[in-house]
Amino acid sequence: MVARKKDRRWHAVPLSASFMVTAILGFVISVYWVYPQSTKFGFAFGLVFVLMFIASLISMTKAPVQG
Repeated sequence: MVARKKDRRWHAVPLSASFMVTAILGFVISVYWVYPQSTKFGFAFGLVFVLMFIASLISMTKAPVQG
C-alpha cells in the first residue's frame, strides 16, 4: 500500500448566515450595553464578535460553493 500525504493546506469552511448575524448583533450589544458597564468586558466581547465577523467574510469569499 502506498501512503498518501494529507493535504495540509488551509481550507475555508462555509459558515451559515446566522453566524454573521450573530457577529453583528453581538458587536452592537457589546458596544451599547456591555462597554458602558465594564470597559474590559465590552472590549473583549467586541473583539470576539469582530473576529467572528471577519471569519464570516472570509468564509463568504474563500469557501467552496455548495450546490
